[in-house]
This record gives sequence, structure tokens and C-alpha cells, in this order.
Amino acid sequence: MAIREILEYPDPRLNAISAPVETFDERIEQVVADLVDTLHASRSIGLSAPQIDVREQILVMDHSDDQSEPEVFVNPQILARSRLGLVEERCLSVPGLVTNVLRSTVVQVRAFDAAGTAFERELSGMPAVCLQHELDHFDGKLLADRINWFRRRRLRAALEKARKAA
Repeated sequence: MAIREILEYPDPRLNAISAPVETFDERIEQVVADLVDTLHASRSIGLSAPQIDVREQILVMDHSDDQSEPEVFVNPQILARSRLGLVEERCLSVPGLVTNVLRSTVVQVRAFDAAGTAFERELSGMPAVCLQHELDHFDGKLLADRINWFRRRRLRAALEKARKAA
């Protein structure tokens, strides 16, 4: 288990497409453990494998107050969506950006756990929104892609200036 570096916009690796997991083995369990450690260290609620430079469809979420209930979704597929809402989002890979996004607030999802056991669940509220946000990473889409080009250009300039100053 390790805390991994989180890739940040505009790193081009974040735009890569992620492949489904085909073999559930110790390597996948290690990626999941690293994702959970990194998620908890960042004090966030969701993290996907592409954000730590692993191009596979693995994500973790933890919506508990004390970060004691991590959930693992491998190869997740949304089966149904309902109740559209405008929700405020942030992303660890796009620090400083807060924007409103139209998302379904209820989803039915099918996925596997780290051991390869299939499950289906209904998620509502923030867990549903978080799952959809993390799924975007599998397609190489970022929160920055959801804002207009002018705002994206300003964001990129601000992030590059902050990196040079650090």
C-alpha cells in the first residue's frame, strides 16, 4: 500500500482511455489499496486509477465521515440514470476548479469488487454524482473539459504559474 502521485491537468496522460480489467489478481488488489491510501491521504471522496497513471477501469469512493468505508468499483457500468440535477464538483486532478455540472443524482451500477465478484447497486445523491465523475476519467474526460475555452485557458495559465512558483 502506498500513497501515489495524482496527475494534474494539463498532463496528457489524463486524456488516455482506460481499459477494462480482465484479470483479477494481486496487482489489481495492490492498485486498489494504493487508490484507497491516496484517496484517504487527499481527504477526498473519489479517485480513479487513471489519476494515478494506471489506465484501467478501477475507482474507489469513500463518503463516510471518518473515511472508514471505502467502496471499490472495477469495470463499472451504469445501467440506469434518473433525476437530473445541477451539482457542484471539484477534481483532485484539476486543483482550484469548482464548477456546476448536470448529472443524474440516482444511478443503477453494475461492477466488480477487487476480487472479481460482481455486484449491482443503486447510488443516490453525492455517491451517484461521484461515480459518474470518476467514470469520466476512464474516457479521458476531465472536469476542465466541462468549462468554456476561455475559463479553461485561464485555469491552465494559473496552474502553470503555481507550479513554477512551487
